[in-house]
Amino acid sequence: MSGIDKKIGRLMVIGFHGTEVTDEVKHLIHTYHVAGIILFSRNINYAQQLKKLITALQQEAQMAGYQRPLLICLDQENGIVRRLGDDTTIFPGSMAIAATEAPDNAFQISYATGEELRALGINWNLAPVLDINNNQHNPVIGVRSFSDSPDQVSAFGQQAMKGMQAAGIIPTLKHFPGHGDTQIDSHLGMATLTHNMERLEQIELKPFRTCIEAGAEVVMTAHIHFSTMEPQQVRPATVSKRVLTDILRNQLGFQGVITTDCLEMEAISDTIGTENGAVQAVQAGADLVMISHTYEKQIGAAEMLHQAVKTGELSHQRMEQSVQRVNRLIDKYTEQAQSQAFDSVGSSSHQQLAYQVYQQSVTIIRNNKQTMPFAKWDPRVLVIEAVDETGTKAEDETTDRILIPIVREFLSKAEAVTLPGKLSLPQVNHMIKQAEGYDYIIFGTMNLTPDSRWGDLIQACQTKKTKVVGIAMKNPYDVRYFPTADAYLCTYEPTYPAIQIAVQAIIGEVDVKGKLPVHIST
Repeated sequence: MSGIDKKIGRLMVIGFHGTEVTDEVKHLIHTYHVAGIILFSRNINYAQQLKKLITALQQEAQMAGYQRPLLICLDQENGIVRRLGDDTTIFPGSMAIAATEAPDNAFQISYATGEELRALGINWNLAPVLDINNNQHNPVIGVRSFSDSPDQVSAFGQQAMKGMQAAGIIPTLKHFPGHGDTQIDSHLGMATLTHNMERLEQIELKPFRTCIEAGAEVVMTAHIHFSTMEPQQVRPATVSKRVLTDILRNQLGFQGVITTDCLEMEAISDTIGTENGAVQAVQAGADLVMISHTYEKQIGAAEMLHQAVKTGELSHQRMEQSVQRVNRLIDKYTEQAQSQAFDSVGSSSHQQLAYQVYQQSVTIIRNNKQTMPFAKWDPRVLVIEAVDETGTKAEDETTDRILIPIVREFLSKAEAVTLPGKLSLPQVNHMIKQAEGYDYIIFGTMNLTPDSRWGDLIQACQTKKTKVVGIAMKNPYDVRYFPTADAYLCTYEPTYPAIQIAVQAIIGEVDVKGKLPVHIST
C-alpha cells in the first residue's frame, strides 16, 4: 500500500466486535495506520481484560511502525451511557450531576472518571454532552444532557471538560451544533431543525462557544439537518461545510479536532451512505470519521477516501490539515500523560465521591403530608417496577428490575411485581385488585408515554390507607403522568447507587438534596 493509505488511515476511528484484537483490526492498523479505536461494552468483560486488550492494540500499532500511540476512545458519559464494567466505579451522569447545582461536582466526577480511564489505557473520552434537553420528547438525549438551560449546560459542561483534561484524558464536546431539541434518534433517522440563527446562538451554540473559549480540543458532529445553516439541501451537519467550517471553525474559532459521530447510524447510512459520508465529512471540515461496527464499510470508506484524493475531489491540503491536527492532539496528551495506578479503578475514594454526589442529586419533587419517611412500624409494602422498553442504541444496554432487589435490601418483606412500560386495560384492572390492602406502594418507571396507563393505575391504587410513592428512575418527565402521587422522587438514571439512595430517602435513612434541572410541563 502507498503512503497515502497510511495518511488516509489517520482520518479514521474504527470499532470491532470481540474482546481480543481481530485480524480485521490488525489489517486496518498495519495497512492504513488508523488513528483510533472506539470500544463498546461488547469489547469489555472486566477491567483487567480491558487493560490487556488496549495494551495489545498499542503493541500492534508499534509493530506496524506507528510514531504515536493509538487514540483509544469510548462513550463513558456515566449515568445511562457507560461502557465500563461493574468492577469500575459507577459515577453519576450529566443530569444527576446538574441536580446537585454544584458545577464543581462535574469537575470532580470527570477527573475521577479520567483517572480510571487512564489506568485502563484509555486516552480519549467521548464526553461531555453539551446538548440542551429543551424537548421533553427527545428519545436519545434526555438525561444525558445536564439541563434544559443553556447557562447550566455551559457551566457544568465546562467543568466536566476541564476535569477530564486535568486527569490527562481528551474530552469531546457533543453533538454539534446541538441534538437536544429533536424527536428523532439519529441512530434511526435524520431530524431537521428549523430554528433561526439568533435562536441557535442564544440556545444550542452557547455551551459549545463557552467550552471552545475555555480550551476545547475535540468536537463531535450531529447527524442533524439545520435548515438555517444549510438551506439549499437536506444535508446533516456532519457533512455540511457551512456548519463545520464556516460556523464551527470560522465563526466560533474552533481550531481543534472535529470528529464525526458514527457514520453507520441510519441518519447517514440510509441517506448518503457510510462510505460516501466519510468523504463528504472530510470535505466539509471533519478531521476524523468514525465507523464503529462493520469491517467492510471501514475498508470501503478508506478506499473511497483514497479515490477522492487520487481524483482531486479531496485535496492533499485538506487531508494534511486533518492529519496535523490529529497528530498535534496525540502529541499533547502523550507528552503530559502520567501513569495512573490500576488500583484507582473502582477505588473506595472514588466510590465515596460518587455516593456523595448521588446523595446531592436525588430529588424529592413531592412529599404530601409527610408520606416519607415511612412509618417505623412494619408496613405492608408493594413494589411495582416498569420494564424499560425505550432504551436507545446509545445506551448499549438497559437496566431492568433494579428497584425490586434494592427495596428488599431494606424492606425484606416487601412484595413485588414487574409490569411493562405500556399497560393494557386488563393489566391495569388486574393490578388494581392485586394492590388492595397495602400500606405503601413504591412504583418505579423509566420512560413513560401519554398512553402508558400508569397514571390511571397509580391513581386507582391510592386510598386513605394506601400511600403511593413514585421514583422516576430515568426520565424525570415521567412526573407528568402522576399528578396525584403522594410522594415522588427523581434519580435521573437506573444505576444501583442512585436507586439505593432514593430507597434510603423513602425510609428515612438519608437526606437528599437534589433540585430539578429541567422544567416539566404537564
